[in-house]
Amino acid sequence: MVISNLNIKLIEDRLGFITKSLVKLKKLSGYDEDVFLAEDNPAIAESYLRRSLEAIFDIARHIIAKRAGKGIVEYKEIAAELGKIGVLTPELSERLRLMAGYRNRMVHLYHEVTDRELFTIIKNNLSDIENFVLQTKEFLKEYNKQKASLK
Repeated sequence: MVISNLNIKLIEDRLGFITKSLVKLKKLSGYDEDVFLAEDNPAIAESYLRRSLEAIFDIARHIIAKRAGKGIVEYKEIAAELGKIGVLTPELSERLRLMAGYRNRMVHLYHEVTDRELFTIIKNNLSDIENFVLQTKEFLKEYNKQKASLK
């Protein structure tokens, strides 16, 4: 179902931001734990990770509003809805639901997020963000094909 056209530029801009952030996060994830924990590396990682998650949910909210006509604001519901409407695989939708919980923790329980925890996440979970970018790009390709066939 199509409610109204997607803002492709908005989505592509956010995907570009996420991709640039991933480059920085991957560099940080290559450090030994001791090096990562030194200086401002945890704060830098937290900023790139949090802003990437915000961009993911901005994209997701936009797609859901335009494709499903829903104004969902709860992050975990947004993740589930992307799976329901076929933008993401069920597996990635579930991973995104977990990312939503972590995003909420970073924003609201920031005082409980440890530097070692951030290190573990960027070391082991950046592929979830990469998969979001890939699956969203695939969704956009299909969207553009459908749109072109209607002309």
